[in-house]
Amino acid sequence: MKHHRKELWFQIKSRRGFVNVTRDLQAALDESGIREGLLLCNAMHITASVFINDDESGLHQDFEEWLEGLAPEKPHSRYRHNHGEDNGDAHLKRTIMGREVVVAVTGGKLDLGPWEQVFYGEFDGMRRKRVLVKIIGE
Repeated sequence: MKHHRKELWFQIKSRRGFVNVTRDLQAALDESGIREGLLLCNAMHITASVFINDDESGLHQDFEEWLEGLAPEKPHSRYRHNHGEDNGDAHLKRTIMGREVVVAVTGGKLDLGPWEQVFYGEFDGMRRKRVLVKIIGE
């Protein structure tokens, strides 16, 4: 069995944002030479996420509003975590959106549904963060 590891780095200029990483993952898969197997993609920071959904700006705005309704950023004092920090909401948002995705690899391509795309979700931005891509297979 072959394996391939790659890191993607992001520095979102705002507190929150979504980045479509599907092409980056396909590029990593192409580099690997693996044709059949699995691709794992996970955020390596506790205030960021990787998830699969549709690449539609209205939906992304819906995510932003929904997440803010569930775990509003302010007031910072509402979170016990926020002692010297202000990102308690970001930890909760990451938990809701998830840490990682696993995508089947078939014929050297990501085996995604017709509207599925992979996204990096940032909930406490403005600093450099990494995403791990690990591919195993033949």
